[in-house]
Parts: sequence; structure tokens; C-alpha cells
Amino acid sequence: MTGSNIPSTPADGKIKTVLVPAIANTGGPTVAEATATSAVDISCYLTPGGFAFKIDQATITDERECDTITRNAPGRKTPTLEITGIDNTNSNDGATPTPADLPNDLAEALTEGSKWYAIRRRGVPYGQALAAGDVVTVIGFTVGVKSEVSAEANSVLRSTWATFVDALEVDVAITASA
Repeated sequence: MTGSNIPSTPADGKIKTVLVPAIANTGGPTVAEATATSAVDISCYLTPGGFAFKIDQATITDERECDTITRNAPGRKTPTLEITGIDNTNSNDGATPTPADLPNDLAEALTEGSKWYAIRRRGVPYGQALAAGDVVTVIGFTVGVKSEVSAEANSVLRSTWATFVDALEVDVAITASA
């Protein structure tokens, strides 16, 4: 196949993001870790583009006195993550006589200073359970400050959380067990 005939995978409904408090081996998280009762599925709280994960890589300049060119080599990688999602703090579902709070798992999990691992799977329908063999990205991070996203007409209440990445594994498979 060439040109515009190359197939593509639509992103809508095909991303699952789960926060877990601990992973023994980030190079191969287990099904048990990814689906534990302590895991928090934040997929439906994230707004489009709300999991802003990026890796920048510095350039190492390699100049030689005997040469007329400047060589380059790959340098340090700097992963960054900013999370933007639905924040139902102080909201309720309008039920009477006693309104129940709306679920707010994202905001309740991302408290400043807390540590999490995000397990992110792409290309498989969201509703399909995480399973051994699924290829995922694992990002370990500490949560920073929460900031409100400015309210605007015809939108929902959202917040953004700064994070500080300290572990990263890209394209690793979930394992059946440790």
C-alpha cells in the first residue's frame, strides 16, 4: 500500500488510561496491577487532548577540530505530562431530596504530592478490559498543583494538573503475572 491508501486507526473510543499507585516492574506491568481495586480509570474524565504527554530529546553536539562539519547525537530525553479533565468538585446530580455527589475520581486521585503510574493503552476499544499482551505506555509521576481551566460558554468545568515524570516505559506489554 502506498500514498493515501494506508489504513489508520481512529482515536475516538480507543484509548484507556488507568492510574495505579504501584507497579513492581514498569517494563512489564501485570494484569493484576492494572486492574486492581486501587486502580483508577480516568479515561472518561479526560477531555480530548487532556493527556498531554510529550518527550523532548536534546541534541549532543559533536564538533571536531579536524573537521568542517558539526555532528549531532541523541541526548537526554525529557518526558512531560499535563492532565486536563472533568472536575466535578462541589457539584451534584440534582437529585431530590438528597443530591448525591457526581463521581470525581480524577480530581480525588490527583492530589498535590501524590504519586501514580499511568498505564495508557491506545488502539483497542475503551470497553475492552486491559489484558496480557496489550501494548501500553507506563508513566510514573508525582502530581503537582491543580489549576482551574477558565469557564466558558457551552462547556464543562475542568481542571489541569501539572505532573513531574520520574519513570517511563514506552510500548511495553502487560504481563499475565509477575
